Amino acid sequence: MGTKERRLRDFAEREQRFLTAARELIVQDGLLNLQMSRVAEKCDYAVGTLYQHFVSKEDLLLALATDQSQGRVQMFERVRDWKASSRDRMLGFALADMMLARRCPDHFRLLQFTFTEVVWGAAPEARRQACMDMHRPLRQATLDVIDDALRSGELQARGLSIEQICLAPWALAVGLHAIVHHEGLLEQYSIREPYQLMLRHLSDLLNGMDWKPLADTSDTAAYDELAARFSREVMNEDLDL
Repeated sequence: MGTKERRLRDFAEREQRFLTAARELIVQDGLLNLQMSRVAEKCDYAVGTLYQHFVSKEDLLLALATDQSQGRVQMFERVRDWKASSRDRMLGFALADMMLARRCPDHFRLLQFTFTEVVWGAAPEARRQACMDMHRPLRQATLDVIDDALRSGELQARGLSIEQICLAPWALAVGLHAIVHHEGLLEQYSIREPYQLMLRHLSDLLNGMDWKPLADTSDTAAYDELAARFSREVMNEDLDL
């Protein structure tokens, strides 16, 4: 291995150490308490070395969100390839995110924080582009399912592009996840079982789009059955709504 290759390898390994340390500090102290100096200290490096990798805290946070996205991408691709109706697969994307949110709540909070204007706007353009590139397969998996629905006749575009159709369920899911992670907010309004409620709202939305087969959205047992089938056939992991 030449000198240049060794330096690149060492740089990449050091960057992963910084990301691991930042992740551990977020779990320990909370997202808003993350400090660049603490990350450098935890890795036994000068803070100037850390800034050679990440020009700001916002840069580091976006790199973390990008680094942690691969697991979510894999889950979405498994949902896309699930031998189920296109409608069930659309709900399956929501189930995958529910599972991830419960398994890795800090990752979901990080995603919500990094996509705020104050963080996203302060991160370097190259880092924002890398993040979008890493998350592109999530969008593509969803677009593939919508395309399947259009081709099979389960859905009619009615003048909308695939991307425009995708926006509605995406916005609903992102918004509800944001509300769920505001501790105490749902309890204040006596809203229980928010994830089952998310499935109902998504199902109502799909009914409104005339996405076949239409469903009785008040049938809570059907959501439990869907979650059980999803757990068994896609994730091999239990998911209780």
